[in-house]
Amino acid sequence: QVQLVESGGGLVQPGGSLRLSCVASGSIFRVYAMRWYRQAPGNQRELVAVIQSDGDTWYLDSVKDRFAISRDNAKNTVFLYMNVLKPEDTAVYYCNTYVAGEGDYWGQGTQVTVSS
Repeated sequence: QVQLVESGGGLVQPGGSLRLSCVASGSIFRVYAMRWYRQAPGNQRELVAVIQSDGDTWYLDSVKDRFAISRDNAKNTVFLYMNVLKPEDTAVYYCNTYVAGEGDYWGQGTQVTVSS
C-alpha cells in the first residue's frame, strides 16, 4: 500500500509561482516513477510531468520551460515547481505512482487557481 498526500496549491496571479509537494508512504519510494497529473473542469485528466527513479524527467509540451519536477528520496517527496503560471494551468493537481502487482495510487489532489 502506498499513500500519497499533496500540498501546496492555492490562488496565484498570472505570472506567479507555486510549489506542489507530494509525500509518499512506504520504504521503497526511491524505485517508483512519480507523476503529476491535472484535471480542469470539463476536461480529462492529463499527465503533466514524470520523474523516473533515475531522475529522468518528461513534461507536457505546454508546461516545458515553466514547470520542473524533482524528488527527494530521503524525504519520500516529489515536488512540482510551477513558474510563469497561466490561467489555463488552473486545475486540480494529482500525484500518482504505479506499483507493479498493485496498480495506480493517487493522492487526494490539490487545487491550483491562476487568476487576477
